[in-house]
Amino acid sequence: MRSLSLRLALQFALAGAVLTGAMGLYLYQALARELAVRDDQALAGRVERMGALIDDSASIDALQRRPQLYGNMMGNRDSMLWIVDDQGSARITVNPTPLAVPHLPGRAEIQFADVDGAAPARLAWRRLEHRGAGLTLVAGKLLAEREQMMASYRGKLLLALAASALLMFALGWQVSRQGLAPVRRLAARAAAIDSRHLHLRLGGREDVSELAELSAALDGMLTRLEHGFAQLSRFSEDLAHELRTPLNNLMGHTQQTLSRGRGVQEYEELLASNQEEYERLARMIDSMLFLARNEQPDAAVRRSAVPLAPLLAQLCEYFEGMAEERQMRFAIRVEGSVQADPDLLRRALANLLANALRYGEAGSTVGIASAAVDGMLEVSVHNPGPAIGAEHLPHLFERFYRADASRSGQGDTGGLGLAIVQSIMQLHGGSARVDSGVGGNRFTLRFPI
Repeated sequence: MRSLSLRLALQFALAGAVLTGAMGLYLYQALARELAVRDDQALAGRVERMGALIDDSASIDALQRRPQLYGNMMGNRDSMLWIVDDQGSARITVNPTPLAVPHLPGRAEIQFADVDGAAPARLAWRRLEHRGAGLTLVAGKLLAEREQMMASYRGKLLLALAASALLMFALGWQVSRQGLAPVRRLAARAAAIDSRHLHLRLGGREDVSELAELSAALDGMLTRLEHGFAQLSRFSEDLAHELRTPLNNLMGHTQQTLSRGRGVQEYEELLASNQEEYERLARMIDSMLFLARNEQPDAAVRRSAVPLAPLLAQLCEYFEGMAEERQMRFAIRVEGSVQADPDLLRRALANLLANALRYGEAGSTVGIASAAVDGMLEVSVHNPGPAIGAEHLPHLFERFYRADASRSGQGDTGGLGLAIVQSIMQLHGGSARVDSGVGGNRFTLRFPI
């Protein structure tokens, strides 16, 4: 497992080594240029002084007889001096090295050049006229001492670079360890959260500002997980309760019937009663499977333009018998069409109509209307009836939730009808909401236009 502290320390050391190396290279080149300039100035000075001696002397022969005049200018065994005539003969030579007499093009201005070979050297020369004769003055200096000094400087620079890299790595490791301490504390708090401690949160007063946004995002995720886990726990309990009721009915009726001999008619009545419970279980299982399929990440809908008026006319005709039993009527005021899956839209509206007929006041009118609001197409189903308590409104679209658990009967969806409506609307990128008041209850489906 790669360590973030190690990576930061290595990057810090690398950045420091690059910076230190760049500075060392600059200083090395600056020193090399400064030494070269100083050597050239010294060589040029020797050439000028030698030229002055020649101008002050009667002849070259006089200088040859007085070597102390120019020998003192050399000062060490690394310096050379030649005075060469036009025939290439060295009239004066100070050459403690094996360097041969150079043959250089003569010019009035001083020139410089490097000489490679067994003993690399730097030369400066110029041509002058003395009493009708042309002479070339050459001053030289061996580069061995300079190269030795620069090699020593390079070694010290490399040693300093390696030492600074190690020091910066150690410093970067310490800094990164201390800098990442809030991350480790955040990780420790996160490790303490499990299914029994979802109420805990990661944000703390000691959090640094850079982690505050991350802590807030993780706390939001934990809130959603806590809510989802609570819903899952309630769903498991409600599912067990909903399945237990028909199973208890089946077992109780069957045990009672089998407790003694019965006639054919009684057995037929038992089978008919059991069939109703089986159908109720089948509807519940189908609804649960429908919800499970719709909540898959790859779930998709096949949208098409669905005219609202013909669809609602068909649904109202289908529920006409149920409406007549309760002396209720439908009032349809819809127009236009909606982009939706026809089957899913039919199921969502059918659930709302069945819900309105089941819980609306007998003899009332169920109103169905459509309108375009804020870029959304709203389809609403309104039924006059008792207002739903405010404590129930946030939970109406949850699975197995009933505002009035005692009101269930034939064709009941087992508390999954509105959950199915909500799931269908989420698939369409819309939403479902409920408004309840003195005038009744209105369920509204909002589709993107």
